[in-house]
Amino acid sequence: MTRGVACSVEQGTGALTVGDSVEIGIAVDIPEPWGGLLTRRRRESGDPSVVPAHVTLLGPTEIPVAALPPVERHLARVAAAHLPFRLHLRGTGTFRPVTQVVFVAVAAGISECELLAAAIGAAPQLRRELRFPYHPHVTVAQDVAPEALDRAYEDLADFSAMFEVDHFTLFSHSGQARWQPRRDFQLGG
Repeated sequence: MTRGVACSVEQGTGALTVGDSVEIGIAVDIPEPWGGLLTRRRRESGDPSVVPAHVTLLGPTEIPVAALPPVERHLARVAAAHLPFRLHLRGTGTFRPVTQVVFVAVAAGISECELLAAAIGAAPQLRRELRFPYHPHVTVAQDVAPEALDRAYEDLADFSAMFEVDHFTLFSHSGQARWQPRRDFQLGG
């Protein structure tokens, strides 16, 4: 959540005005046709999230707005140091009973996501205490009725998608508008 009244995101641009802090997140977007399908399935489960389907590399993290330029320089270095890779999504999994989440599993590309997440989180501005160990996945239902979790788990059990990941995206959130893409970082420079 953003602190300070002067920080806002211009609709559709991801541009920020000066203020105290901003919430950011970093993710690999799921391309079409799979991204739209998984986003729609999440909405159909009753999940109020309006976040497009993605694999999180850094969850929501509040940083000072002044830290954005050094964070972006760090992300550019991380992206340049990692090569594009193939991501294979296959089947479903769940974190129940610990959390009420059903997800599409990452079958290949796990170590690449883990290495990217660790490198991204190494920036002093991005270090934070994690509640759970990092586990790359695509959430398709969260904090909804048990029946909706079961349905998402069963309906997507045979899901499979394979695609090249050649970039990750920095998102920002003003606290008022939905998450906005701020900048893509191309892997391999």
